[in-house]
Amino acid sequence: MEVLQHCRAGALLLAILAAVHAPRLHGQPPAPAAESVPAQIATALTAYRAPARGSSVDYGAAQALRTVYAQRANAPLWSHDGRATAQAQAVLRELQRADTYGLQAEDYAGNAIALLAEKPTGTAAADAARWGRFDVQLSAAALRFMSDLHYGRVKPTSAGFNLQQMHQPLDLGASLTGLAGAADVARAIAAIEPPFHHYALLKGALAKYLDLVRHPELKSLPAISGSLKPGDAYAGAPALRRLLVALGDLPAGTAAPAEETTFSPELSQGVRAFQQRHGIAPDGVLGKSTFAVLTTSFAKRVRQIDLTLERWRWLPPFDTPPIIVNIPQFRLFAFRTTEDRVADILQMDVIVGKTYPRTQTPVFESDMRYVVFRPYWDIPPSILRNEMLPKIGANPGYIAAQRLQIVRGPGDDSPVVPPSPEAIEALAAGKLRLRQMPGEDNALGLVKFMFPNVYNVYLHSTPAHRLFNESVRAFSHGCIRVSDPLSLATHVMRDEPGDWTREKIDATMNGSKTVRVNLQHPIRVLILYGTALASEAGPILFFNDLYGLDQKLERQLGLAPAR
Repeated sequence: MEVLQHCRAGALLLAILAAVHAPRLHGQPPAPAAESVPAQIATALTAYRAPARGSSVDYGAAQALRTVYAQRANAPLWSHDGRATAQAQAVLRELQRADTYGLQAEDYAGNAIALLAEKPTGTAAADAARWGRFDVQLSAAALRFMSDLHYGRVKPTSAGFNLQQMHQPLDLGASLTGLAGAADVARAIAAIEPPFHHYALLKGALAKYLDLVRHPELKSLPAISGSLKPGDAYAGAPALRRLLVALGDLPAGTAAPAEETTFSPELSQGVRAFQQRHGIAPDGVLGKSTFAVLTTSFAKRVRQIDLTLERWRWLPPFDTPPIIVNIPQFRLFAFRTTEDRVADILQMDVIVGKTYPRTQTPVFESDMRYVVFRPYWDIPPSILRNEMLPKIGANPGYIAAQRLQIVRGPGDDSPVVPPSPEAIEALAAGKLRLRQMPGEDNALGLVKFMFPNVYNVYLHSTPAHRLFNESVRAFSHGCIRVSDPLSLATHVMRDEPGDWTREKIDATMNGSKTVRVNLQHPIRVLILYGTALASEAGPILFFNDLYGLDQKLERQLGLAPAR
């Protein structure tokens, strides 16, 4: 009996020791009770599935969600003692107004998540489950929201944009925990958005147009039968005035009798301002084409802004001052600093590729590495085959009249071959090369700016100066013609050795020799595509979707066309 009692006492002592020392020996806290919020967060993490949407790029949000909770043993981020934190409420407000960022609020389910924090109290287990789901769903939505703001929702390469430079990385896990403890949630979100000044300006313009969407009646103008000029009768004059004032094309408080039904000089000036903002020849006449643009819905303008903001998100901060061409704007911007401020940017008009698929100017980036003054123009095989050879066959004097040469070899010093029938046959077979001699009438003008790329696209001047008078300037085979080559060359050469003053560059362009200058300081060139731009002076500019790339991006994002 004594032995039995001794055994029982020993067993009891071992059990007590095991209970006391188990946590220390294994280094693990006791598992949370099933009705605790951490336990329910673990359950919610297992069950969570991201809402489906048109684009499904994951820059690490799914992994960050699990890593953050693993690091904190599933402790809640967004609630305390049965209440949503102030940060949770602030984040929910931003998710619910995601449209003000150019995003779609339904992608983040802010309203549904907010309902989880508002349900009446039930049992302890039910409450824990509700707060567990609330925490996980809010974290997942916030991660997706931050990723979309920083990187964009679509990879540029999948949209056909050859933008390869690595985006500045964002630690999504650290950003999430930082957001949960932020004193100013809106400022914390702004810190992960693109740092560009014109992104912020365009985002501000979006707020204005979202407000205008609530007033579709402003677009209800009586149809016109012809073109209206100052002094013509127009029953819609009062409605037109209200619209132009709302758009900012007429000053607010413009005085005019409410019943006036004349297309007045004042209204014509407002139309002129509207035309300038929309890439229309600014004649102040309200014709059918201007009327169609004027009555385009506010929702479509919002969509243009949304898509342009998306494209801005694809760009990393500028390490060096770039040169940017915005294709649908027909405009070049040469930055003097890495800040996108108008005062520090040289601007000029450009001509871009025609709208046919094979002649469109591509969207891509490269580094400008050399400049050629008084260049030869090497006729591309497609132009040779489709345009030049038929003209040569029809007119034997065409080669001499256009100052063309048939040459053997790839260099500027390649031997010239007389234009015999045999040489033309070899040219058609690709055994010889056709080029145009340097000079004022050369198709490339007096200078070309080279940034090697797979498309063989570059910047150059042009003898066809009259084309810059057109408002829609899509005339090239893909290359980009610049309106002020001397100023651009002066900008490009400003830090290069050799004392390249404006006067020296002008003399070289108008000299007698072909001169190539390799750049000691390559310049990043970005050929981009955005159909909306907010200017620092205030006006919001819109451009036609020249190549249909807005429509393509719209489809990739799974968005129905704006009406």
